[in-house]
Amino acid sequence: MESGPERSPLVLVLAGVGYGQQAPLLWWTDAIARQAGCTVVAPRWAVDEAGHADPVGFVLGHVGSALAGRRPDLVVAKSFGCSALPWAVAEGIPGIWLTPVLTEDAVRDALAAADDTHLAVGGSVDPMWRPDRVLETRARLRTVDGAGHALEVTGDWRRSQRLQAEVLEAVSARVADLVGGGRRQ
Repeated sequence: MESGPERSPLVLVLAGVGYGQQAPLLWWTDAIARQAGCTVVAPRWAVDEAGHADPVGFVLGHVGSALAGRRPDLVVAKSFGCSALPWAVAEGIPGIWLTPVLTEDAVRDALAAADDTHLAVGGSVDPMWRPDRVLETRARLRTVDGAGHALEVTGDWRRSQRLQAEVLEAVSARVADLVGGGRRQ
């Protein structure tokens, strides 16, 4: 039986409101995935009043248009883009969720229901990172001491760069698993 050409893994990269695709964590995520041979889909958006009123609907509308019926193998999202978490969990799509807004019920509830194919990372001084609201989750949660919502440490660019490199190592490991045929980091 013949099989068609092997499809490269598809990585969906989702931005925040003020943290776009050109920002360090997403820029390097894109580079890591592409250099590993993955296809990257990274929709761009400008969040309007309606988007703020319904973040899940807004993000999923853009995701649906950008994917055009394709299914991603991994989602890497920052902040507002983490509004895709309910969809990813429901569809069984693994994700790396950078500073998910855990003050939003839909995001918090989805992370609480997530399995161990999900990693969520937030900063200890980010008021939207509330891991205490998802204690029962099987997702892996990582709190970066001293980091804020951009996963940066105010006044310490060297430490910020090091901790972001650690986060990108997790992205790299997950992408390597995708390319190697595995599902988990």
